[in-house]
Amino acid sequence: MKRKVSILLAAILCLTVLFSACSSKKSSNLTSITLNEVAHSIFYAPQYCAIELGYFEDEGIDLTLVTGFGADKVMTSLISGDADIGFMGSESSIYVYNEGSKDYAVNFAQLTQRAGNFLVSRENETNFQWSDLKGKTVLGGRAGGMPQMVFEYILKKNGLNPSEDLDIIQNIDFGLTAAAFSSGTADYTVEFEPHATALESEGNGYVVASLGVDSGYVPYTAYCVKQSYLNDNKDIIQSFTNAIQKGLNYVNSHSAEEIAKVIAPQFKETDETTIAVIVGRYKDQQSWKADTIFEEESFNLLQNILEEAGELSSRAPYEDLIITTFAEKAVKNVK
Repeated sequence: MKRKVSILLAAILCLTVLFSACSSKKSSNLTSITLNEVAHSIFYAPQYCAIELGYFEDEGIDLTLVTGFGADKVMTSLISGDADIGFMGSESSIYVYNEGSKDYAVNFAQLTQRAGNFLVSRENETNFQWSDLKGKTVLGGRAGGMPQMVFEYILKKNGLNPSEDLDIIQNIDFGLTAAAFSSGTADYTVEFEPHATALESEGNGYVVASLGVDSGYVPYTAYCVKQSYLNDNKDIIQSFTNAIQKGLNYVNSHSAEEIAKVIAPQFKETDETTIAVIVGRYKDQQSWKADTIFEEESFNLLQNILEEAGELSSRAPYEDLIITTFAEKAVKNVK
């Protein structure tokens, strides 16, 4: 009896070793990549679809996702080498380039083509006009960041002077403005999802305008890497771009409810029905590109916005900061 038990235990041990070896072999075939994202928001649904549907693994990538909570922090992580790929507004790459950095960040794939934030009011203003902000206090974003610059771009389009016609609070950390608004600070706040919808559901505010709709098509977020990393890891960048393209294909061909079910594990604090509402809102305003190609016209528009905000010391060459080779190949190869 003891002999039979020993044989059984030995067999189990062999199987365990075999399965562990297989698992290790599978893991060893994947390349570890750290991606630092500017925020963790349903706005970036294509990226989370790529994660949850296994598109990165299919492309040979073991992805670690880190949230930087601000483009400045993401770029710092990228430059220091803590992150391999940065996901943020491309204005940060322009700033680094203009500072004279030799190993500056290059953008290789664009994800969103509209701003992803919303204006939330304390009152349910069904006939809101941007001119209503005159004389009011608004919780805004960091100076020089895309959320704040797009906000100011819209204000100017509607005849408002951002520095004179209203008071914009900019000293509250990214991600904490919703809590500050709930506690009674300001008349309005500019929020990403799911914070905007959360403020509504909690009875602390009302979404009265979409910055994405009112600013038009803007190259809001893109993926970038340092030149040195790009030169040494072209295959990895191609695989990464392929995975993101698959994510874009999915969101552009599936319903808000289907997308919500896929990305729900990324937003455990938000119920699936709410996620679907938010996804639907983004789909309706065409927030996501059909492909990841970062076009020159979009880059020029971005620099126009930077100039109007007074944040651009000199314009950066498109050919230095944007590379479309990987995105173009992804469009052809990913079906």
